[in-house]
Amino acid sequence: MNPNITYNTSELIVQASQKKTKKEKAEYLRVNKTDAMLDILRGTFDDRIRFLVPTGWDVPFTASEGHNHPTTLSKMHRQFMYLCNTPAGNKLPQVQRERKYIEILEGIHPNDATLVIDMVNKKAPKGITKAVVKEAFPGLLPE
Repeated sequence: MNPNITYNTSELIVQASQKKTKKEKAEYLRVNKTDAMLDILRGTFDDRIRFLVPTGWDVPFTASEGHNHPTTLSKMHRQFMYLCNTPAGNKLPQVQRERKYIEILEGIHPNDATLVIDMVNKKAPKGITKAVVKEAFPGLLPE
């Protein structure tokens, strides 16, 4: 990855999905790996992770402007632990958990927000399969 260019996580996943073969997709993901990407892929494909926020695509949030979002998914992905069945997530009252979910969505690029909503709904990014993720990152997902 070019260190002088900042990519949104959604852009990296879209670029990977446009590769022709599973091997090329896996290699692209591996070379361009970020912690945020790993969390999105783990949250999407790991059946042990259950999100404790409402599912569906009608989340009541106001998307940020694409050119002027206050933060990035690379910073906000650390907050995912409050949205799912983790010790931190289980301790948080439901109202605060849902508020945190909306704060994440409103703070990041709109395409990344869509990626997060898809993750919560366990909807795989177009062109990216569990097999691609397992090839790219052995050990990330359970067998």
